[in-house]
Amino acid sequence: MRITELLKKESIELNTKAASKEEAIDILTGLMEKGGRLEDRAGYKEGILAREAQGSTAVGDGIAIPHAKVAAVKEPGLAAITLPAGVDYEAFDGSLAHLIFMIAAPAEGADVHLEALARLSTLLMVPGFKDSLLGAETKEQFLQIIDEGEKEKFGEKEAEKASAKEDSGKEGGREEKTEGTYRLLAVTACPTGIAHTYMAAENLENTARKLGISLKAETDGSGGAQNVLTKEEIRQADAIIVAADREVEMARFDGKPVLQVPVADGIHKAEELIKKAAGGNVPVYHHAGGAEGSASQSGEGDSIGRKIYKHLMNGVSHMLPFVIGGGILIALAFLLDDYSIDPSNFGKNTPLAAYLKTIGDQAFGLMLPVLSGYIAMSIADRPGLAVGFVSGMVAKMGMTFSNPAGGAVNAGFLGALFAGFAGGYLVLGLKKLFSALPKSLEGIKPVLLYPVVGILLGAVVTTFINPYMGMINDGLTNFLNGMGGASRIVLGMVVGGMMSIDMGGPFNKAAYVFGTAQLAESNFEVMASVMAGGMVPPIAIALCTTFFKKKFTKKECQSGIVNYIMGLSFITEGAIPFAASDPLRVIPSCAAGAAVAGGLSMFFGCTLRAPHGGIFVLPTIGNPMGYLAAILIGSVIGCIILGLLKKMLKEEER
Repeated sequence: MRITELLKKESIELNTKAASKEEAIDILTGLMEKGGRLEDRAGYKEGILAREAQGSTAVGDGIAIPHAKVAAVKEPGLAAITLPAGVDYEAFDGSLAHLIFMIAAPAEGADVHLEALARLSTLLMVPGFKDSLLGAETKEQFLQIIDEGEKEKFGEKEAEKASAKEDSGKEGGREEKTEGTYRLLAVTACPTGIAHTYMAAENLENTARKLGISLKAETDGSGGAQNVLTKEEIRQADAIIVAADREVEMARFDGKPVLQVPVADGIHKAEELIKKAAGGNVPVYHHAGGAEGSASQSGEGDSIGRKIYKHLMNGVSHMLPFVIGGGILIALAFLLDDYSIDPSNFGKNTPLAAYLKTIGDQAFGLMLPVLSGYIAMSIADRPGLAVGFVSGMVAKMGMTFSNPAGGAVNAGFLGALFAGFAGGYLVLGLKKLFSALPKSLEGIKPVLLYPVVGILLGAVVTTFINPYMGMINDGLTNFLNGMGGASRIVLGMVVGGMMSIDMGGPFNKAAYVFGTAQLAESNFEVMASVMAGGMVPPIAIALCTTFFKKKFTKKECQSGIVNYIMGLSFITEGAIPFAASDPLRVIPSCAAGAAVAGGLSMFFGCTLRAPHGGIFVLPTIGNPMGYLAAILIGSVIGCIILGLLKKMLKEEER
């Protein structure tokens, strides 16, 4: 697929004006809609704004590439505008954006468009290409410049090929290098794998070429890894630059000098990175478990507590899709069922409810094994996955030596947590033990020794500890169920306030994990307080930027509008930019409002069976009007406190 197949004349506007970043986004989403690429313009714009809330997609040098991969996109496409006067797109280098390409990618389906998007990202790094586009007088000329640039960069014959299958000599729009000797290697990866991945790779290769240094870059984009580094290239290279904002395969670099940086540095600091790597001023990377693993390892000097937290979060992050998906389906089953048919079978009285409840139960039931499995994998790499997963199943079943069939105890979340760590460290011990075996037996370790011995030992240890975990879990559940009105309100205030203390950090995650654990124990009030507390910070900030405009800059007021959406969607992280710029005022204000919301949710007896969804799962919430009142009151209190604490800005500061 060529670039011009994604960019229609209807989606181009030359020499336009935009007073703000949001106005530019409005223009571009309108052009994308004119090109027939969208199912829902509002949904697509929401995806664009959510991506911008994570950090500006301006890449500097007058270019911005906003993008979203969401269900609101009907088919992949591009939109483009040129702005002679420029617009402030919050670029890292302070430059105004004069050329903006917007990318629309469907949430599902084949990624055949990624080649063209990779080519566009590559072309934008070519000297003079951007200026030629800015000088285009007609849409036809604009498209012609892109077409000629593509042919010149990638070859006349190749540019005319209609399918990726014919493109055997290229991958992702960049030439596939034949295996050889490179002084430096690089891997680039961004969260979406659409634009920055390829721009960083191209810039690193171009800069290295100018400096007279041979460099090969692997791109780990949405369509998979391309221009993959070979074992021989890695062996011969002096150093490797990993410019990535997500995990890439790191085990292969064990024992090599590796420089790990954000993907943006590959675009903006390529010369600095290359000189540092070539100068030998790079630490040697040591991967846990050597070349057997595949997960990346970072922070070798981390404290024990930090390592445990990372392992836990790896398990939690993989567990959440099961919890959220299963929990919401279960909640929908109750919403759509008829309680009067058979109260004892509520949730499965009607065929539709029974179907949703069954699927939800299966997904929700996997949360504990998945938690254990990925904790163990974080500790011991791939060999730990099966051991942790089975150990988590043993904890979920409540197996004991006196009752191997399970069901005797309720080890629950705590049991699965212990099982994951136990399984991971058991595999590490086995690795050290089996390291003494002859090299001829190396191949049977991952396929025989680790699974058989590891699963057995992990199950034995978990079975032994299950009764003790069950006692703790039952005691905690009984304690929570026995709490009176005032105590439960205090609990709601604590978990609600924790959601706002660091907005996505350890306190936030601890409160959320506690809420999901109680959800599994059918204590639905705690989860309601947790979500209420997490929704307040963005909403409180949005309200404050609306009613106390003179205490915020123009940019902050514009960003504040996005926080209405973030808050209503239970995305607490929307408040982070405001908290980072003024933590002493923002965090206490939001925490106070979140604590009030959590406490009121408990006071009103609100319940929540779905662990996510924000306002969109309101029909599944027990006492929905009380819940809305709790969130509104908490948000208003947070808004008022923040409004009182913030200082009035001078006219020139806004």
